[in-house]
Order: sequence, then structure tokens, then C-alpha cells
Amino acid sequence: MFCVHCGKPPSEGSHTPCASPRAALEPPRFCSACARRMVVQVTPVGWTARCSRHGEITPA
Repeated sequence: MFCVHCGKPPSEGSHTPCASPRAALEPPRFCSACARRMVVQVTPVGWTARCSRHGEITPA
């Protein structure tokens, strides 16, 4: 499992900026399964993120 904001494993480095309240509003930039950078599209009504291996992620 990887951090969706920085792409690093949870055990590696400090994730303080990733856990900030502002980061919670940002769409994920990295796939949590493989840490690949995702294609993110932000629209006025929400966002979508797509990993080339794991498909599309939408806000829950």
C-alpha cells in the first residue's frame, strides 16, 4: 500500500504534509496499489483519477 499524495510507502519518511486537512481535499495523485502516477481530471463538480494498471477511481 502506498500514500496517494506522495507515492511512498507509509513506513518511509514523514507523511505529515500528506495528512494535513488541505491534503484531504486534494484528489489522489498516486495509485495506492502500485504507486504509479495517475492521470487526474478535476472538474467543477468533482474529480476522477485513472491508473494505467488499476483503472479509474472516483470520490466515494
